[in-house]
Amino acid sequence: MSETVEKKQSSFGETLKVIVQALLLAILIRSFLFQPFSIPSGSMMPNLLVGDYLFVSKYAYGYSRYSFPFSPDLFSGRIWSSDPKRGDIAVFRLPSNPKIDYIKRVIGLPGDRIQMISGVLHINGEPIKRERAGSFRPQDSYDTGSEVPVYRETLPNGVSYDTLDQVPNSIGDNTREFLVPDGHYFMMGDNRDNSADSRFDVGFVPLENFVGRAEIIFFSIGGDSSPLEIWKWPTEMRVGRLFELTE
Repeated sequence: MSETVEKKQSSFGETLKVIVQALLLAILIRSFLFQPFSIPSGSMMPNLLVGDYLFVSKYAYGYSRYSFPFSPDLFSGRIWSSDPKRGDIAVFRLPSNPKIDYIKRVIGLPGDRIQMISGVLHINGEPIKRERAGSFRPQDSYDTGSEVPVYRETLPNGVSYDTLDQVPNSIGDNTREFLVPDGHYFMMGDNRDNSADSRFDVGFVPLENFVGRAEIIFFSIGGDSSPLEIWKWPTEMRVGRLFELTE
């Protein structure tokens, strides 16, 4: 075997080794540390927009079968578990179809009583602080040609965030009182009149179904564009949202 052939084989072997190591590292990071997640709908406006790409921390709540690719049935419940906090933006598996990821805000903790009355969130019989905070103009396919009222909510633990109230006295503005079962959470979208959440068919979310906590926006593009459409980046990339922490 010539020296040239030996060098080519050695070079190919080293390249293959680097590729395998990189793939294993990527799998470990995605499984145990951070998972990328894209915003699929306008249910979390104005805080998260369609076209936002986030990193979700997998370790924030510990690990369940849904923390790993293909959701292997290796164990039940969670290991190294940490409870979600009120106000967290979390990714979870839809209880009725665990193949589907949802992203909403944690509103109700186990044992809480949750109710919407005339558009005001009530927790354990007490209305939470809600103040008018300007207006918001939805973008792209969600743009109706007019601005939407924004209300700043402050939860009992001090977490504040903006919500939208597109339709006064909508079906989601007045609900029955929900008693959150033990080991479950009540999730709501910030776009209160356009969110499938625990007020409706989503129901209460078991702790086991949590995937992770949304942490930071690492990429954002508007115009209903794909991030693969690189030629649109100069005009459609939302530079001001890059590396913005989720609220």
